[in-house]
Amino acid sequence: MSALPSLYVSHGSPMTALQPGATGARLAELARALPRPKAIVIASAHWLARAPLVGGAAQPETIHDFHGFPPELYQLRYPAPGAPALAARVTELLDQAGLAPRLDPQRGLDHGVWVPLHLLYPAADIPVVPLSIQPELGPAHQYAVGRALAPLREEGVLVIGSGSITHNLHDFRAGYSSEREAPYVRPFIGWIEQKLSAGDVDAMLDYRRQAPFAQRAHPTDEHLLPLYVALGAAGDGAHAQRIDAGIDLGFLAMDIYRFDGPRPD
Repeated sequence: MSALPSLYVSHGSPMTALQPGATGARLAELARALPRPKAIVIASAHWLARAPLVGGAAQPETIHDFHGFPPELYQLRYPAPGAPALAARVTELLDQAGLAPRLDPQRGLDHGVWVPLHLLYPAADIPVVPLSIQPELGPAHQYAVGRALAPLREEGVLVIGSGSITHNLHDFRAGYSSEREAPYVRPFIGWIEQKLSAGDVDAMLDYRRQAPFAQRAHPTDEHLLPLYVALGAAGDGAHAQRIDAGIDLGFLAMDIYRFDGPRPD
């Protein structure tokens, strides 16, 4: 089996699970285009910790980590099995990289995990290992986490980062919509696409200073940091493919990225 790509997905609002729109269509297409993975390791913007935590539950619960949504959303479950042996392997790889991971034997799947996986693999029959991010440590740390996990791609494991390419929830009250987009969204996502297409990792790691409207697109880092896990897992010289899934509510860009290893000469 050839190495799998790594992915970054914008999961958007929890309502994406009930109203998948363009995001659901693009994720379903992507799942059909990929070899079926043996397992999935997914870093979620909604699991924050000071050091990498690895979910090792044999049957992780579905976590409804949100409030004020329709009752049917709370009835959804994603009953994918866990993978304790893979969780131990992830912990070992991160430990070898000096990243001081810890195993969490009870962690379930938050909506940053189950919303996109519900659209990618609705049968919920692929084992899942969730992974925390470390917002206090920044992009370079998350890139190192991804680099440590790169060998998993050769083992049939799909490494995913789940966040949002733009994420400023203050703009819920700003009156943006499909007819009136926030002015920072397209310049920011265009810069990200340009730097990823050029393989400019240094610029990406310095996005806070270099990207247009970075502070507006991400008042805090946690929803962009999973991108660096996916980028790091792809290895040196990776080819980045942007998949446009639209802009929700006028300010939540739903970009998906597929990272493949270097193209053969």
